[in-house]
Amino acid sequence: MKKALFIDRDGTLIVEPPVDFQVDTLEKLEFIPGVFRNLYQISKKLDYELVIVSNQDGLGTAGYPEENFRQVQDKMLKAFENEGIRFNDILIDKSFEADNAPTRKPKTALLSKYMTGDYDLQQSWVIGDRPTDVELAKNLGTKSVFFNPTHQSMPVIEAHVDNINHFMAGSWDEIYSLVALGIRSSKVLRNTAETSITVELNCDGSGKCEVETGLGFFDHMISQLARHSGCDLKVKTNGDLHVDEHHTIEDTGLAIGEAFYLALGNKRGMERYGFALPMDDCSAQVLIDFSGRPWLVWDAEFKREKIGEMPTEMFMHFFKSFSDAARCNLNIKATGSNEHHKIEAIFKALARAIKMAIRRDAFDATLPSTKGIL
Repeated sequence: MKKALFIDRDGTLIVEPPVDFQVDTLEKLEFIPGVFRNLYQISKKLDYELVIVSNQDGLGTAGYPEENFRQVQDKMLKAFENEGIRFNDILIDKSFEADNAPTRKPKTALLSKYMTGDYDLQQSWVIGDRPTDVELAKNLGTKSVFFNPTHQSMPVIEAHVDNINHFMAGSWDEIYSLVALGIRSSKVLRNTAETSITVELNCDGSGKCEVETGLGFFDHMISQLARHSGCDLKVKTNGDLHVDEHHTIEDTGLAIGEAFYLALGNKRGMERYGFALPMDDCSAQVLIDFSGRPWLVWDAEFKREKIGEMPTEMFMHFFKSFSDAARCNLNIKATGSNEHHKIEAIFKALARAIKMAIRRDAFDATLPSTKGIL
């Protein structure tokens, strides 16, 4: 099936004037920084049709003559063509917002030919700088990138971009990375007679974390994992704490590991390897390889029986569970006298190792292995 990028024009391909919002003279024509090189890369390296979809209020009326629009449009298209970029389709709605026309974004009548089943809309994108572009994506069933180069706070957009199919980008470099590599996210539901666990992971997030396991210190450690890896992580665990902490910690480790395994997918373009860091009197070294094979080497001793409500004997068990489910090698070593600092340093070092290992190069999607599979 075919895929498409449905791209807004004013404010996304070219700069939108802040007063009248119409690019109706050549003097107003200015291209968004980075648009040429990134659209060229998309057109040459990725399998997407390029479609311009634009609302042009009152086009063809005395206030916005067709010839004014055409002069700018032809110049814009020629500039893209000179850089090796050709659009497969150009869809322009001429109505005013008050007309409530079915062809005007965010309505979809203008795009009916893309909704007949020949296009994989779930793998297609809408790219634009207005809430109507995000709404259009929802109505079409595509993913979306809200282009926000000024990084202004817009609650109406942020409510949408929390969804795993809708994202925000501040530059065309970021747009290219999103389209080329996608967002690595997963959701794991693990239910047994002993625990009920939900984990949501976004490997390309900003370190946001919501965690509730019933064990305060364990929550604190998982929060470190999210914050210092840059991954967004939600963990909700209901375990049989009336028995003891074992199943809660073990199964949470398995669920988080499984979430990483699913989110990382084919691992193309990924660094794969990754960290040592100090924390006051302690030092921790965590080496990781997302090799597809589980293995744990553990070199850390703890003298206290518990830290908070978390038994120190369960520390190694958590990382073993994570390694097994994530199918990764983990080599962990820690020294120091303060037990709290020691285990916190390990979690932070693991987070930094993950951050290093999952980093990707959008322009080099090769697999980091001679085997051909990870």
